[in-house]
Amino acid sequence: MNNLWAPWRKEYILSEKKGTCFLCGVLHDNQDRKNLILYRGKECFCILNKYPYNSGHIMVVPNSHSDDLSKLSKSEMLELLTVTSNVKNVLESKMNPEGFNIGMNLGKVAGAGLEDHIHLHIVPRWNGDTNFMPVIANSKVIAQSLDDLYSELKSCF
Repeated sequence: MNNLWAPWRKEYILSEKKGTCFLCGVLHDNQDRKNLILYRGKECFCILNKYPYNSGHIMVVPNSHSDDLSKLSKSEMLELLTVTSNVKNVLESKMNPEGFNIGMNLGKVAGAGLEDHIHLHIVPRWNGDTNFMPVIANSKVIAQSLDDLYSELKSCF
């Protein structure tokens, strides 16, 4: 079994969350490039993860602030999966990954850094993309800056 370790995220997960939900904040800020929002749909948006597990790590987020899938409407759930499929296709065509991790962390014990606003993670994967750096040097090697990746992907949405 292979593991995707992300020890650099511990600081974020354990940090005190202040104020309002950052996903709701960026949604209403209308500064998409600054906030790394790649796409806005009727009921969902997608955003580059500022703390990526891997290059190309994107989150698909319902516009409505909800902590549970069962609280989403059918149209929200449909758009959530439709946008996820579209994002996967864009990443496939632009980054040529060999696979994907796609999923949600629901609840703190499941690894949710943000428990109150559900979101879906899409993480492109390549053979050999994990190495000793996070464990030995407490560092993650990300091959492309978020700014460059945003510029490359934005035109696809």
